[in-house]
Amino acid sequence: MNDMSEDPKLSEHIADRAELPDACAETVQSAQASAPEPGSSIGPEELERLTNDMITAIKSVYDPEIPVDIYELGLIYKIDVDDDRNVEVDMTLTAPGCPVAGEMPIWVENAVASVEGIAHVKVNLVFDPPWDPGRMSEEAQVALNMF
Repeated sequence: MNDMSEDPKLSEHIADRAELPDACAETVQSAQASAPEPGSSIGPEELERLTNDMITAIKSVYDPEIPVDIYELGLIYKIDVDDDRNVEVDMTLTAPGCPVAGEMPIWVENAVASVEGIAHVKVNLVFDPPWDPGRMSEEAQVALNMF
């Protein structure tokens, strides 16, 4: 699997392409997008396109109680893409008792599945590590007047 991100933020490659502020990028680890695994059927350019398109799609998903998309909130912990273009996403919620806990993973699944070239999407809802406001991007902090 091409691991496109690691806890708690997405890869440096993604951060570069999405122009994430330092608050998001500081804990981001290096991606294998520019150097796919040996024998990978997805080339670096295609992986980059998929990455950018998935980020755009994920940014269309909002927590109904917070006027910031879930990507900028830091709710996406990991995205893996395998050679067959199957995607696995680890995400969390701002609180385990979130009223849309049953729906939000489906919204993310549908958003990522809308990206051209994606075969299958599985979204895992995880709570370790727990989300905290420090995971938000600077953009999200400004939008929520938390700077």
